[in-house]
Amino acid sequence: MATKEEKERLAKELQDTARPLFSAIGLDEKVIESALKNIKFTQALVDVIKEAGVTEGCPKAKGNLLYTTASKHPANALVHRPMLLEAILAEKVKTTTQLDGAFEYLKKVGGEPTDAAAFEEAAGVGVVVTPEQISAAVADAIASKKEQLLEDRYHFNTNLLLAPVTKALKWADGAAVRAELSSQVEALLGPKTEADLAPPEKKKKPKAEKPKPAAKEEQAAAAAAAAAPEEGAAGTADDPYAFMPKPEDNNQVHTTVNFSDGSVMRIANSPAVLAQHMQRTGGKVVTRFPPEPNGYLHIGHAKAMFVDFGMAVQYGGVCYLRYDDTNPEAEKQEYIDHIAEIVSWMGWSPWKVTYASQYFAQLHAYAVQLIKAGKAFVCHQSKAEIEESREQGLPSPWRERSIEENLRLFEDMRRGLYKEGEATLRMKMDHKNENPNMWDSVAYRIKYVQHPMAGDEWCIYPSYDFTHCLCDAIEDITHSLCTLEFESRRASYYWLLDVLDTYKPVVWEYSRLNITNTVLSKRKLNRLVTEDHVHGWDDPRLLTLAGLRRRGVAPASINAFCREIGITRNANVIPYHKLEHHVRLHLDVNSPRTLAVLRPLKVVLTNVPEQHSSTVQGATLPGRPESQAYDLPFSRVVYIEASDFRLQDSKDYYGLAPGKSAMLRYAYPITVTGYSTAADGSISEWYAYPITVTGYSTAADGSISEVAAEADLYAYPITVTGYSTAADGSISEVAAEADLSFVAGGGKKPPKGVLNWVAQPAPGQDPERAEVRLYDVLFKSEAPDALGDAWLEDLNPDSLQVVQGAMVNPHLAATAKAFDRFQFERLGYFSVDPDSKPGQLVFNRTVTLKDSFKK
Repeated sequence: MATKEEKERLAKELQDTARPLFSAIGLDEKVIESALKNIKFTQALVDVIKEAGVTEGCPKAKGNLLYTTASKHPANALVHRPMLLEAILAEKVKTTTQLDGAFEYLKKVGGEPTDAAAFEEAAGVGVVVTPEQISAAVADAIASKKEQLLEDRYHFNTNLLLAPVTKALKWADGAAVRAELSSQVEALLGPKTEADLAPPEKKKKPKAEKPKPAAKEEQAAAAAAAAAPEEGAAGTADDPYAFMPKPEDNNQVHTTVNFSDGSVMRIANSPAVLAQHMQRTGGKVVTRFPPEPNGYLHIGHAKAMFVDFGMAVQYGGVCYLRYDDTNPEAEKQEYIDHIAEIVSWMGWSPWKVTYASQYFAQLHAYAVQLIKAGKAFVCHQSKAEIEESREQGLPSPWRERSIEENLRLFEDMRRGLYKEGEATLRMKMDHKNENPNMWDSVAYRIKYVQHPMAGDEWCIYPSYDFTHCLCDAIEDITHSLCTLEFESRRASYYWLLDVLDTYKPVVWEYSRLNITNTVLSKRKLNRLVTEDHVHGWDDPRLLTLAGLRRRGVAPASINAFCREIGITRNANVIPYHKLEHHVRLHLDVNSPRTLAVLRPLKVVLTNVPEQHSSTVQGATLPGRPESQAYDLPFSRVVYIEASDFRLQDSKDYYGLAPGKSAMLRYAYPITVTGYSTAADGSISEWYAYPITVTGYSTAADGSISEVAAEADLYAYPITVTGYSTAADGSISEVAAEADLSFVAGGGKKPPKGVLNWVAQPAPGQDPERAEVRLYDVLFKSEAPDALGDAWLEDLNPDSLQVVQGAMVNPHLAATAKAFDRFQFERLGYFSVDPDSKPGQLVFNRTVTLKDSFKK
């Protein structure tokens, strides 16, 4: 595949070649500059100029017609373009109106033979429209609008008069018609006055009557109509595939292959081939998702699935899952199983699951047919010798073998009479072509390797270039969609199908998916895995689909991300935070809430009896009708985030500090009255008192037996009142008191700070512990691919932080299973990792609650 720099160099060379040619045919400088901005059109116009034989120049009028031909000539009839160019140069076709007539005829004919008389009739060749006819037609048009013309004078839109004239005199010269119209209007109205030169007054629109209320059914229908996309809208959010040709239009040219000897191959389906294809498919859209089973799928494949499966779904068509299994050395059953699992997980249902290997017999027959057509030969050059001769534009020494000898040697290859590397079957294409993919590509090579599906039935295996296009034709694919790096292979793709006279799908390339702070190359992903930079193909730091699933990303959010970025040909790099945005949106709607503490700090509620045990109720989706309540144990000892306590308070801080209160989510407000420190000086315990949100009941012994809460589900705060220090100056103890008079809604304003917490489920019993893995981007820079061989040096050492000893509530510990997703309130979105075992939960942070990327 050509690099970006190579493409830019080739584009510059084409522009330098085209500029003098465009000037020579009389194009204006502005037109030239505009044309040169579009490389594809530039190439098309250069081809037209060369094809017409006017590289030395031609009159401007003919040059304008050549420009229009390059722009509008029917793609399915390019084989007849030389005939049209000959008619232009011979001045048989002299106007754009005649060109349009010629285009209409050629579009209907396509690649079939033309009828010269029918062509000339359609293009108005030889039709003479006299000045008298033009004058009469213009007079009739003016007479039909005379009253309005006299009233509006020169403010009248005279274009309204051109339509009936051009309808009556289809082949009349447009310039002559406009000149006659201007002359007759001036004769009728006389010279322009000052009033004619003044801007026309804007007419006030009559005030529309307020419509009467419509019936509910009519309102609903109107709303639906307003929401529906306009018919034919291309590339809309509702139909991102609208710009694609329909199956019935698949007789347009798919590509033009220019050969080194100057000949040109224009490839399209004939009407007969297209009709047979339409009969086999019923006119449906047929696509395919064709992964190679040599690795794990990544998010780029998710985009490909969205394009391939999504288009089939959009139009009620079908999509194959086809394994491109032509290289048994790299393929494993593990990868085949993984691909099937991931496609299903992503929500796609293949119409059929096929393998390239199931067509090996048919592909072999095509290879024999290619040899018999004189378009393939057996070559004994080594891989290095082939590469050297290709680079030098030299043919293989065995290129001109006879058909009989090639058939015999290819059979010897099939029977295993050669060692690996001693012989290949190569396609006889064009070894001097400007496109390297036409340099006599290899069609078959010898490999004595067990195939995952075919076993040891074959020892010769077809190459990708030979297999892919033929499988598309065999399966009647209507749209063969792939990424832009395959664009240069269009020529070889269609060359093979044309030589074998098969059905030809539409090929369309879109930009591959590139995302910041990561790599998506299979080679680089393989190095990351095999060199232990990550923990396997499903490491949540990788953007493999297995990694994203393990991290807790939902397939719906991946598909939404793919829909937003679209399927254009514009090469760009998508910011990582855009993917996280869609992940966060989905999780916010669908993830149940729960309480957990990552780095716990012990809080002892000294006014609660040591044996006290009660529950408060949390909510899975607070504020939503579908929310469900769950029990949270409450006891003398609770744990909060260590970061939620400071010795120094500040205005923008809502956690706890000496003399400050905070709410325990769903439970009690507590006030810190003291604290103690661990040996290292860190805070190890707090002391505080709780009260109820809306009220409380006490048992005979004075302990709290029941708690009630308002609908806002907030309850009880705490306040720090003092602390003591040890001899070394570190904090050794915190004291706290409770505001026992606090009742939610009782006139007292609750503290702003709300804390996540977990309590001992029973006196003296520690909460369930869990391991939590916090993930960041895998690479420090946005574009690690741009670092060349130093890309591994850019790995982010903080891409994974493992937090041991986090605490979760019993409800979560009892119900969580692998891949379940939750929002840990105040902490982020988390998913249960499959490493989890009974009593040893492991959670992966999927994404933070808010975007943390620098803008």
